[in-house]
Amino acid sequence: MEEIGIVIVGGGIAGLATSLALHRKGIKSVVLERAEKVRSEGAGIGTLTNGWRALDQLGVGDRLRLTSRLIHKARTMLIENGKKQEFVSTLVDEARCIKRNDLVEALADALPEGTIRFGSQIVSIEEDKSTSFPVVHLTNGNTIEAKVLIGCDGANSIVSEYLQLNPKKAFACRAVRGFTNYPNGHGFPQEVLRIKQGNILIGRLPLTDNLVFWFLVHMQDNNHNGKDQESIANLCLKWAEDLSEDWKEMVKICDVESLTLTHLRYRAPSEIMLGKFRRGTVTVAGDAMHVMGPFLAQGGSAALEDAVVLARCLARKVGPDHGDLLKDCSMKNIEEAIDEYVEERRMRLLGLSVQTYLTGRSLQTSSKVLRLMFIALLLLLFGRDQIRHSRYDCGRL
Repeated sequence: MEEIGIVIVGGGIAGLATSLALHRKGIKSVVLERAEKVRSEGAGIGTLTNGWRALDQLGVGDRLRLTSRLIHKARTMLIENGKKQEFVSTLVDEARCIKRNDLVEALADALPEGTIRFGSQIVSIEEDKSTSFPVVHLTNGNTIEAKVLIGCDGANSIVSEYLQLNPKKAFACRAVRGFTNYPNGHGFPQEVLRIKQGNILIGRLPLTDNLVFWFLVHMQDNNHNGKDQESIANLCLKWAEDLSEDWKEMVKICDVESLTLTHLRYRAPSEIMLGKFRRGTVTVAGDAMHVMGPFLAQGGSAALEDAVVLARCLARKVGPDHGDLLKDCSMKNIEEAIDEYVEERRMRLLGLSVQTYLTGRSLQTSSKVLRLMFIALLLLLFGRDQIRHSRYDCGRL
């Protein structure tokens, strides 16, 4: 059985960011990634000021700014019975859309060679009876004992199951994300634009003068799985058939290979508030901890914040002086570091979770009474400044 100090399960945004944050603090970790290379699926990630603060702490912000343009405002338009209601927010700080590929590549490139072990899929976790540290079993038959195990393995997290967290809940809707390239320029303003019409929510975020990231959510269609890229593209065309011509054209000429179809899920706010996110020296980060709907564009940025805070808390207790295997570091110190991380993140994540849930429900419902109720709750809990969450600062690494 191999012994490793810190093992991170999952080589997505949260896993790579956490490993990089630890590396910046002089602490070695190993990332177990089930794929054979850095995963490049997914389209764009809206990243607000809080996300850029975390990226700057990780040391990759300047590289990513080269391939994304500033977004100046956010507009949401509700169209019902031919009548339009428009809500506008000015984004005074830094907001951009990043290609997911660019983000994961920037994180992976900044890690020491050999940090990521590809083709390493875990099947189970158990506690070593003699040491009380977690033991990870892989599909290739290998076994690893870790002093610290961090689950960054997404919404279907095996590590969150080990922590005995409740299953995620599902919104009654599915979402497609993709890119459309306009060779002669798209001509759209640098803004986030969302339109809700009937059961359809569609939005777009320009990345460059030619490339646009877009998403399309059907609030009631929960039955399509999308067997291949062409079927997803055809589904989008069906969903967009009642939209204006510019939106239909954007969907029609999209990069079919960029399309992803997902069933939107979330961790209930009550579990964010009360859930136990540590068991021994095991914890979670990113979607494994707090998967949320896309309605605030905070899922990716929250994962980056997790990485900075977790590395900072661990560094205070374990630090680089304990060696790669953390041999001289007590379980008590590790547990205290994880508890500090969970305590610092809990209220921040609770706020994001509640606001995302209420925003999603206000967009999803067809009842004017319920929509007014959800909007009233948003105003009561978060005030008139509904983008205050974007100015959060996770602090220095």
